[in-house]
Amino acid sequence: MKQRQGAATLFGVVVAVIWGMTFLSIKVALREFGPMSLSLFRFVIASILLALVMVITRVEFRVAWRDVPLLSLSGLVGVTLYFYFENNGILRLTASESSLIVGAIPVVTLLCEIPLYRARPPRLVVLGILLSFAGVTLIVLRSESATSSPIGYLFMVGAVLSWVAYGFITKPLSGRYPMLTITFWQMIIGAIGCIPFALVERQVWTGLSATALLNAAFLGIFGSAIGYWLYVIVLERLGPGRSSVFINLIPVVSVAASYVILRERLSLLQIIGAVIAIAGVYLASSRN
Repeated sequence: MKQRQGAATLFGVVVAVIWGMTFLSIKVALREFGPMSLSLFRFVIASILLALVMVITRVEFRVAWRDVPLLSLSGLVGVTLYFYFENNGILRLTASESSLIVGAIPVVTLLCEIPLYRARPPRLVVLGILLSFAGVTLIVLRSESATSSPIGYLFMVGAVLSWVAYGFITKPLSGRYPMLTITFWQMIIGAIGCIPFALVERQVWTGLSATALLNAAFLGIFGSAIGYWLYVIVLERLGPGRSSVFINLIPVVSVAASYVILRERLSLLQIIGAVIAIAGVYLASSRN
């Protein structure tokens, strides 16, 4: 048991590093890819690899027809819509700012759970909620990046809301099928949803640099296929409460890597805001 939990902890750290790095890869790949062309490329690769994983691990592909509408809605919201907002947001903001805003997802989820389930959060959780929003406010208001734009922040808010909605839509399905099965079909449906947007972008697939292609491949192979597979293992072995700790590490990884690799800079107040936001998310997530 301890070995299984130790392996799950290692997988959780690996997932946090992978998903933290995806913000950088998206930023670099968007220099040549259209936002939704990149999403389509990414999830075609991820769907193929995840299908191979399911065959090797003997996970069932079949789902009941009655669940197809809900599964389709979750794929369109959690993949097509989410990455429409996220990729367009990262295109206009720094990778650091984008990851810190997306890092507020656990807090927004909790805020939605309170009226839906009539929950009364502990005071420490309420403090975490307030801190996280105060931190994100500092990040947004004190941006000194030349690439930042108000619409970029709106796109990232759209990404946050899309992912929160995706979580609630997926919840009724989670007890009926293995998570890999659900994730696979969501990727397939989400990729199909990306096609009309990609056609509008009229992406030229020839002439893309090796850098753009390698970053897009990283997103598909590691960011989606391997990342989701490992996180499913972490969820199954550690549960959602302990798994959320690793999700809280993602903005930390992204900000540090953006500083080293992309030479992105946060202002002093944004750094303070980042620390406050991450601490707030951690406190809010500690309810589990």
